[in-house]
Amino acid sequence: MTIEPPAAGEPRRPHGPRAPGDAWVVAPTGERYWGRFGAAGLLAIDAERGVLLQHRVSWSHFGDTWALPGGARHEGESAFDGAFREAAEEAGVPGAAVQPRVLSVFDLGYWSYTTVVGDVMVPFAPTISDPESRELAWVPIDEVTRYPLHPGFAASWERMRGLLGMRPAVIVDVANVMGSVPDGWWRDRPGAASRLIARIADVAAHGVPASALEMPEQTWYPEWTAVVEGRARGVEGDAGVELVRAEASGDDAIVLATQQALAAGRRVTVVTSDRGLSARVTGAGAAVRGARWLLDLLER
Repeated sequence: MTIEPPAAGEPRRPHGPRAPGDAWVVAPTGERYWGRFGAAGLLAIDAERGVLLQHRVSWSHFGDTWALPGGARHEGESAFDGAFREAAEEAGVPGAAVQPRVLSVFDLGYWSYTTVVGDVMVPFAPTISDPESRELAWVPIDEVTRYPLHPGFAASWERMRGLLGMRPAVIVDVANVMGSVPDGWWRDRPGAASRLIARIADVAAHGVPASALEMPEQTWYPEWTAVVEGRARGVEGDAGVELVRAEASGDDAIVLATQQALAAGRRVTVVTSDRGLSARVTGAGAAVRGARWLLDLLER
């Protein structure tokens, strides 16, 4: 698990009303952790500029150190939403500009900190938008440890850095998955394909348990590709799912998509129950999961 800041900062409104979550949690051994309902932060990665760090004001807990934009979660707020809200409040991070990659959770039972690791898809300039930040900066990955880091972030950084090279991708053989469910898909292949892709988009938005991908941490947000063929080629795509329309053989299109993803450094899982195709993509270096694997995810 990832060790994150034992306190995400002092109350954001030192002279005004606090949110219910703005309170200390005291450990049985006496340590204090900020956030009655836990805390969360965003590790935004820009391919050109590095990671976004916040220089904390001197009056905050472990002031004058550098860490991630983050803070206490609201009551009933998910860690995912809390991380993006805090990043917007403290650093002006536009939520639509960052694509989540993985959720890493440090859970003590009585308190937890969740780091959302995400890739910057639309470059933006961070903005100091509340009193908790002295400075915001994009820091090259190799230079992070040169800064005076918040102790919790310092303890977690090497593990966080190890996650930066992990990028899962899932490629779905839509025809094969459709064919595994006797729901009348043969009467309307475009409609069945469209419904399946919409359900995959929902999974893409909510993430996949790390155990399902045999990855570390808790939840991952893979890059999803759906390959359609034949009469299903006319379907529309959906947010979060890249659509590949096979011009001829669907199997050939899946193999090509697999090779391209592997060449780009992705850890690829192909969803198909076709033995011949499975042999081709495993030979290329991908993992294979049967149609049931995806259907189980869709039914969660």
